[in-house]
Amino acid sequence: MKAMQPISLDEMKEVQLMNRVDTKYLITEKQLLQILQRICNEYYAQEVLGNRFAAYRTVYYDTPDLTMYLIHHNRHLVRDKVRVRTYLDSNLSFCEVKHKNNKGRTSKKRIQVEPIANIVENPEAAAFLAERQPYEVGILSPKLVTLFDRITLVNFGKTERLTIDCNLRFNNFENNATASVAPLAVMELKQDGRAHSLLKDVLFDLRIKPFKMSKYCIGTCLTRPDVKLNRFKKKLRRIEKMKICEGK
Repeated sequence: MKAMQPISLDEMKEVQLMNRVDTKYLITEKQLLQILQRICNEYYAQEVLGNRFAAYRTVYYDTPDLTMYLIHHNRHLVRDKVRVRTYLDSNLSFCEVKHKNNKGRTSKKRIQVEPIANIVENPEAAAFLAERQPYEVGILSPKLVTLFDRITLVNFGKTERLTIDCNLRFNNFENNATASVAPLAVMELKQDGRAHSLLKDVLFDLRIKPFKMSKYCIGTCLTRPDVKLNRFKKKLRRIEKMKICEGK
């Protein structure tokens, strides 16, 4: 990754891709090194104050009955996620609503907020949530925290953005249980349009297939075994198998 040309936060604004198609992959450290070696001459690496890793903290909100989790579990095509994302290096926080439609397109709306224990107690954030998502704001509460270190890459054509989340771990608000998927990494390709992707060529060559994975849902499964998780069992087994293989 050191060989990649840097790109600044200001330059990254050209590649926001707020209305996009996302494709996720679950990879090992060995696979990550292979990928970086093969794309390093075609991608920029985001750099802030000389650092190419950024620490993130995300708090996911849901209803008392975990409606957003269950809608995803039950494979509804239209679904929403409500979260507060904090960029720990700059201490900036944003209240976000992610909406996925029945065409597989994901849109994200957000506003900057002051970090507080429960974002629905912030009048501006509450008004934003009331307008942008379908649930009664007053019943939403924090359910899960995710923490990870992110690498962000952008192709030279600026038609796609690639995020690589390492050291991913979870903490459940309700029972304080913790879990992690380390040493695996979650890679997400964010594209707007049908431009050719060198990364997809590399992944095809390495036989790495997409792996649909919601951090909120997987984190909830790993920290709350009492939840309904039948349709996530295959994914959980795959994660565990890859972790075991990586540890050998």
